[in-house]
Amino acid sequence: MTRQIDGVDYGPLTTLLGRWIGTRGIDVAPDADGEPDRTKFIDELEFIPSGPAENAEEQELVSVRYHHVVRKEENGKIFHDQIGHWIYEPDTGLIMLSLTIPRAVALLAGGQLVESDSGWVAAVNASAGESDFGIVQSPFMLEKAKTRAFEMTLTVGDEVLSYEQTTYLHIYGVDFDHVDKSSLRKVSYDLD
Repeated sequence: MTRQIDGVDYGPLTTLLGRWIGTRGIDVAPDADGEPDRTKFIDELEFIPSGPAENAEEQELVSVRYHHVVRKEENGKIFHDQIGHWIYEPDTGLIMLSLTIPRAVALLAGGQLVESDSGWVAAVNASAGESDFGIVQSPFMLEKAKTRAFEMTLTVGDEVLSYEQTTYLHIYGVDFDHVDKSSLRKVSYDLD
């Protein structure tokens, strides 16, 4: 697979480009009693090129923009919608994930990307209160459903993408590890 699009070398991020569908996701989130509630879901991820970036004439980055929609398996209703970018620095292997969700939460997570013959793995994390890889949230969320930390491992091959992420929350008066896992298959390479 070529790694160049419109003269930009997207490196390992090239394998993300296109549309992915998952049908066996599991969401473990707290219910109103602070107990684990398990929800099966289907999800769709779409990645498109968003170009190169240069910072302070020193740092060279490439990025892909994504939209992630998660629907309950039982009724098809959307219960999670997320947008963001995967950003890669080829010189250092630094990988970053910026994301926002329409609950007034945004974060920038960072880590390392490791390539292999079969694809690549990225492990990123962010913590509230950090000045580099941190979390920003509305006053309501800080009071009622504070995100304390976030971590995600993304594993990408030619046709399969899987992720496991944990959002460390303080919600309903207790600390809770909100876990999402899914495996998706590439269904389209269309970049328009």
